[in-house]
Order: sequence, then C-alpha cells, then structure tokens
Amino acid sequence: MKVSTDACVLGAALDLAGATRLLDIGTGTGLLALMAAQRHPTVAIEAVEIDPAAAAQAAANAAASPWGPRIRVHPLGLAAYAATGPAPFSHIVCNPPFFLGALRSPNAARTTARHAAPDTLTFAELSRFAADFLAPGGRLTVLLPVPEMERFSAAAAAAGLHPATRLALRHRPGGRVLRHIVAFGRAPGAPAEQALAIRTAEDDTVYSADFRALLAGFYLAP
Repeated sequence: MKVSTDACVLGAALDLAGATRLLDIGTGTGLLALMAAQRHPTVAIEAVEIDPAAAAQAAANAAASPWGPRIRVHPLGLAAYAATGPAPFSHIVCNPPFFLGALRSPNAARTTARHAAPDTLTFAELSRFAADFLAPGGRLTVLLPVPEMERFSAAAAAAGLHPATRLALRHRPGGRVLRHIVAFGRAPGAPAEQALAIRTAEDDTVYSADFRALLAGFYLAP
C-alpha cells in the first residue's frame, strides 16, 4: 500500500500536542512516521511493520529523510513488538486493516495491509495494546470507514478507551461520510466533532480550501 489521500489527512490532522514518544502501527512505507517527524521537531518515533519488504522500504525512506535519527522501524508484528517491552507512548497512530469479508487481493502483501482478522491485526488486539502501552493522558488515533469505526469503538471501549475527538471526512460538502479519524483516550465523555471535505462543492476536481490548508506542508501541488 502506497501513499493515499486518507493516510495524508490522518498524518496532517493527527493532534501532536504534548508528543514525546509516538508509535506508528503498520507503518507501510513510513508515511505517518515521516509526517509526524516533519510536524514535530523533537518527538521520538517508533514504527512497526509486519511485512519485511514494506519495513525495509520504510527504513530506507526514513534514512533518506532529514528526520532519520528520530525514526526507528521494527520489522515485527504487534504482538512480537509488545514482547520487547517498549516504554509507554504519548501517542499511537494506526490506519488499520479494515475490510472484513471483502474480496481478497491476489497480492498477499496488499491483503495484509487492507484486511482485518483473521488475516492480520485485529481491532481487539490493537485496542488492548494501546490500553497497555499508552502513557497517562496518551491518545490512540485511528482512521476507518464509518461501519468499521463503530466496531473498533466497541473494541476500544472494552479495553477502557473512549473517543475524545472525531473528524468526519467527506469527498465534498454534503456528501456521505467516507472515513472517521478518531482519537481515543482513557476519559469517557462526548467527543469533540469536526468535519473536512476534500473537494469543493462547485468543482469536483478542485481541492477545498480547508484541505489545501491542512496539507499545505506536504502536498507539492496547490
């Protein structure tokens, strides 16, 4: 899985207030880790990736960037990484596999990146890991389609994590919500709600002003 609009929005919208240690779970090419390093000048970043080829690419991308010394890529699944006993994280971010029962890709690596249990990382496993390894006041931020986010929220609640903020992502104003970006913390309560449209209502080929402002530091095209 290469760079996607979803992932770029997640990396740009991620709240890094108070960030000290960040973990990117399922880093792929390292996009979210690199965006976090670009946005925050001191945060130390760990990244885990179960696919060896993707992990090697993420490590190479980090090494070729100005932020390489602050990014460590681990070619491990989440359970194996947990067994290493990492220190608590102020922030955990994940764009997890989410297609449940949909048609599998003939490409095994693509299936691992896109499909949830039983092929790879489950919502319950991710939630339990975050509950175990988030520092007090820490946040787990996840991007998912709306139905899958409902299922993830149930798994997070079972692990003692609750929505703190929710960003609804639409293709254009007034359209259906395509994705939710939700930050989970330990304190229960109603989440703060936001919305973002990628394109303008008038022209489906033009990025909205809010989208351009959010991605200004990352997109080369205006």
